[in-house]
Amino acid sequence: MQMKNRIKIWFHSSNHSRIREISLSKSFLLCSTFLVLVCAGVVSYLGHDYYLLKHTDLNNTALRETIINQKIELEDQRRQIQLFAGEIQGLKEKVTKLDQLENQVRLIADIDKSGQSSGLLGIGGVSETDLDQELPLNTRHNALIREMHHQVKQIESVAEKEKLDFDYLIEKLQQKKNLLAASPSIKPVSGVITSPFGYRKSPFTGRRTFHSGLDISNRMGTKIVSTAAGKVVFAGRKSGYGNVIIIDHGYGKATKYAHLRDILVKKNQHVKRGEAIATLGNTGRTTGPHLHYEVLVNGTPVNPAKYILN
Repeated sequence: MQMKNRIKIWFHSSNHSRIREISLSKSFLLCSTFLVLVCAGVVSYLGHDYYLLKHTDLNNTALRETIINQKIELEDQRRQIQLFAGEIQGLKEKVTKLDQLENQVRLIADIDKSGQSSGLLGIGGVSETDLDQELPLNTRHNALIREMHHQVKQIESVAEKEKLDFDYLIEKLQQKKNLLAASPSIKPVSGVITSPFGYRKSPFTGRRTFHSGLDISNRMGTKIVSTAAGKVVFAGRKSGYGNVIIIDHGYGKATKYAHLRDILVKKNQHVKRGEAIATLGNTGRTTGPHLHYEVLVNGTPVNPAKYILN
């Protein structure tokens, strides 16, 4: 039953015979309905906003984890780059040593170098500044990797050329076995080089004089060996040099050993490379026990250091 400005609602329960009646005004009902809708809207908005905040927080957490993982990965990559740079430097040093060894062997065997240079001078290095631990991780990161890959390719190309050079060198050495056997190529005595080849201040006069060999110091009586196969052409004393041995190796090459204590070979005796010929002493004009060692090519002293491979 409905009146003009009021609404009546009856409640009837099957457990009771009594009927209850509630009378509500239309304005109250409308206001109540509006409030319920407003509350529902507010709750719905807050719920949606909370969901968005929660979702955003989860995304931020995942993003933070991603950033941390990327930072760890970058740090690991930077360490790998440093190791890689060290390996590249090691490879360059090895190739350089091979090139130096090749040049020494060519000098000893009198073999001209064919073709162009190995190209080592064209290979750059990674600057220490770029590998500084304090440098931001993303600074030149990819550029460094590209540079090192480029350098590796260059080194591979140089190594391949060195291989071809060595193949050619081995072929020539096979053809020059006798020359190689007669070429000085080892250290005549163990010890420390105290005076190199070239101009120096004389220990006797204090003036600048030319030193025609190497001075190698060690204990008295240390064994001295021939640095190549050859024939003893002199074994005796010489003024200023004390006991001296001179060995002719043929092909215009000879070696001289001075200030000896004991001479173990005789004139015209043939010796092999590595064969003991004398013991170290301090005969002649000397400031202490040492060997004065010379290499002569066509009678002219040359730097013996270039003829020592070991």
